[in-house]
Amino acid sequence: MKILVVDDSAVMRKIMIKALNEGGYTDVVEAANGLEALEKSAGVDLVFTDWNMPVMDGLAFVKEFRKTTQKPIVIITTEGGKKEVLEAMKSGINDYIVKPFSANVILSKIESLLQKSGCGPD
Repeated sequence: MKILVVDDSAVMRKIMIKALNEGGYTDVVEAANGLEALEKSAGVDLVFTDWNMPVMDGLAFVKEFRKTTQKPIVIITTEGGKKEVLEAMKSGINDYIVKPFSANVILSKIESLLQKSGCGPD
């Protein structure tokens, strides 16, 4: 399974990639903003994206990404209000994680998305 991690914070990307690697997910591509993510999104099976980023934010990325694929997207953000969650869901995300989070939260989201899609891990 190829996973795209999008966050403007290099530290946050490292934390995400470490959590994914510990869960056995080693085919990971990273991007620092939505525009870079679009350029690197070919062939990905799942996306974890931050919301607040420069150049192109997470919601703008999700809307563009959704024009070409229905692959699962999980948005990770500090924006945890009901209004924000609804806005993100309407943009086309599949799930939502509020920062801070643990590696277990990341891995359980993947498991949940795989069960919903009827697929298992590679």
